[in-house]
Amino acid sequence: MPFNILVLVCLLYVIFLFAVAFGADKRARHGGATWLGNPLVYTLSLSVYCTAWTFYGAVGYAARSGLEYVTIYLGPTLVMIGWWGLLRKLVRIGRAQRVTSIADLISSRYGKSNGLGVLVTLLAVVGTTPYIALQLQSVTLSFAVFAEQGVSDWAGGEWAGGQTPVDLSATALWVAIGLALFTILFGTRNLDANERHNGVVTAIAVEAIVKLVALLAVGSFVVWGVAGGLSGISQMIAESPIESWTIHPGRWAGLTFVSAAAFLTLPRMFQVLVVENVDEEQLSTASWAFPAYLLLISLFVIPIAVAGLAVLPKDANPDLYVLTLPLYYNQQGLAMLSFLGGFSSATSMVIVASIALSTMVSNHIVMPIWLSVRPRKEATVSGDVRHLVLSARRLSIGAVLLLGYLYYQFSGGGAALAAIGLISFTGVAQALPALLGGILWRGASRRGAAVGLIAGFVVWAYTLFLPSFGDTGIMSAKMLAEGPWGIEWLRPRALFGLGGLDPVVHAVLWSMLINTTAFVTVSLMSFPSPLERLQGAQFVNVFEHSARARSWAHSGAEAEDLLIMAQRTMGADEAQSLFQRQAVEQGKDGYLPDITPDFISRLERELSGSVGAATAHAMVGQIVGGASVSVEDLMAVADETQQMLEYSSQLEAQQSELTTTAHRLSEVNEKLTQLSIQKDAFLSQISHELRTPMTSIRAFSEILREGGLDEEAQGKYARIIHGEAVRLTRLLDDLLDLSVLENGQVQLNPQHEKLSLLLDRAVAATSSVTEGEITIRRVREAEQTQLYTDTDRLAQVFINLIANAAKYCDAARPKLEIRVSERPGELRVDFIDNGSGIPVESQGMIFEKFFRLSDQKAAGGAGLGLAICREVMDKLGGSLSYLPGQGGAAFRITLPQAS
Repeated sequence: MPFNILVLVCLLYVIFLFAVAFGADKRARHGGATWLGNPLVYTLSLSVYCTAWTFYGAVGYAARSGLEYVTIYLGPTLVMIGWWGLLRKLVRIGRAQRVTSIADLISSRYGKSNGLGVLVTLLAVVGTTPYIALQLQSVTLSFAVFAEQGVSDWAGGEWAGGQTPVDLSATALWVAIGLALFTILFGTRNLDANERHNGVVTAIAVEAIVKLVALLAVGSFVVWGVAGGLSGISQMIAESPIESWTIHPGRWAGLTFVSAAAFLTLPRMFQVLVVENVDEEQLSTASWAFPAYLLLISLFVIPIAVAGLAVLPKDANPDLYVLTLPLYYNQQGLAMLSFLGGFSSATSMVIVASIALSTMVSNHIVMPIWLSVRPRKEATVSGDVRHLVLSARRLSIGAVLLLGYLYYQFSGGGAALAAIGLISFTGVAQALPALLGGILWRGASRRGAAVGLIAGFVVWAYTLFLPSFGDTGIMSAKMLAEGPWGIEWLRPRALFGLGGLDPVVHAVLWSMLINTTAFVTVSLMSFPSPLERLQGAQFVNVFEHSARARSWAHSGAEAEDLLIMAQRTMGADEAQSLFQRQAVEQGKDGYLPDITPDFISRLERELSGSVGAATAHAMVGQIVGGASVSVEDLMAVADETQQMLEYSSQLEAQQSELTTTAHRLSEVNEKLTQLSIQKDAFLSQISHELRTPMTSIRAFSEILREGGLDEEAQGKYARIIHGEAVRLTRLLDDLLDLSVLENGQVQLNPQHEKLSLLLDRAVAATSSVTEGEITIRRVREAEQTQLYTDTDRLAQVFINLIANAAKYCDAARPKLEIRVSERPGELRVDFIDNGSGIPVESQGMIFEKFFRLSDQKAAGGAGLGLAICREVMDKLGGSLSYLPGQGGAAFRITLPQAS
């Protein structure tokens, strides 16, 4: 098959994945049910474990080592079935702590230590680099093989005559670039507070089906097309060298352990297993469905390996049997399906791994550096943090793919796929002691975790990673054979004189032993900080102790500063929604909430979903100040029994309830006092407003009754009487209108009208007030929504808000911006001026019918406008609210969208 056709098929397949990812993202953004909630999609996303190693390398592994390949599937199966409770605990912790990566979880557990997050991030990047190189190598080799019509010239990774029809290095580079672009487009489209990627996960689930179908198709062809059926393949197995393979218990146990450990600690597996999980019940399905998937995908490994050994040339590369067997029998369609299966296996791993690693790099390296070089206040209240994080993640994805490509180049790309995969597995497994110790042992300390990680990482790099480059790399052949400076007991593959072991088993044994010993020893010798103990209680007792650890003392932090920081990080809508919900819970609907320890902890937890726990802790700390631990929290730390934890929790709940009740009573009393004062002022003002026109009408009526006036004077006095009557009528209309609205007696006349036309009418109606006084800015493209409501009543609200802005905006150059935005099921119209806004102490009273600003001259009128507007919006099924933290006065009208 021509190479150009192969490239075209790949491009079409990638376009198809783009469409799947784009559709899932669009559905999620518009509020539709996401595919992430489907247990089957969640289970299929776990198949990202099955990479090119599984698709190609497992067959090669079986051809070289018999049934030993089963260990790669046995480890995850044992975890899913035997450690289901542990997985559920990890998922619960991830949801409770808003964990974004394995580095974030370990960092958060040990006192939100960013240093520990950096360690895990570096370990994950270095440990995953060989695995990414493996994927690039597998795709590159499959391109090379498929581009040749047949396999007669292909043997052991080399081409006869030294001629290679495809530039492998260039192919690997283009594959890396393509994967980087896809990952950036759908892995960093926006900064999701939940760090979930609907589009990517849905595409991964589709790829899981493709690679499973491809492998089953090749296996079925081998069994029934090549061997002639089950009896034929059984005969081939009996005559194959694989039949004489014997189990080596030590290597079998070591590989099963390292595959189980890697299943929990691989960044990509943690991403789909914990971060992308939306419901713990999904694990119930995955606990049996994923082992079933592994069984199916490994079902034909032995038959394919046996057939390849029997049919293909002796020096053919076993890692490519899945692809070369169909080509050998001229099954072009099956070969293409096999190629797409291998392509899916490699790309899905690289995409998810790149997303996970880029999140870790941005949250634990880029953001802390950025915070450290910015002034204390400036780092949190200026600059777009969202843009910084997204840019860092996009650059990190490119850097990760580049590292994988460089490893592929420097390692030569000639090692067996299984060997490269085991190097990566062993590296990332070094996070296991800190991970399990953190969620099972409250005595685990940050120092113990750090020392264990460093020790295990160094031993792994010395005994397995660096030797993987061969004698042309950092380690010479002499050093590998004799040890550094001739010290034999330091030989990388016979550490401390323990020789004769398989290199992987040797590295796993020493790295995990030294790692765990250092972790436990240093933890026992050190005492965790109060914050570590609090986090330890939350992690270890996550099912029983559901409340979050509260470590922030009450401070003088301003709500406005926290809101601005949250808007910069989470986005304006999400941040405003969070602050409004908290204000409602505190009984302060309509303005900013009180800055309590509970709220600060809640805000930190929400921010951690975007930038990680450690970075969120640092950002909040820069505004709030130093963290301190309350007496109740210290008691919870000292108390190791669940009974006392529950008792302490009950006391805290009661104290919080009493405090909230007292606060609300105080607010109600203050509000009633203000209302009483405003009511007296209102009655006085109404008396004045009624008496003034009545006095004028009476006086000028008597003058007219006496007669003796010329025609001009009569007309003048008649106009005065008419004007005062109109003024009096308007005041009475406002009072009656408010009374009718409050009593629910209003008659609505809904009709269809475009929002832009309604705003045009309101602007025109207020032109006498606004012209030359205030500049109005609108975006007409956003105002094309069709409304079905009482347009006269809604126009009344628009007119009032525009007129108020013209009257009260105290900016040197008054401006009013009218913003229109849509959300699922509702339409928002914001009126925001550039003045000084409404004082905080007055924001909770502006919609009261007796409320007027203290500046009587500035306020004017009887103070009924906003009260009438809120009642109108309530009757229209919408709402009118004040938006704090926008600079000037800001009002939001919310309307249900027309169906």
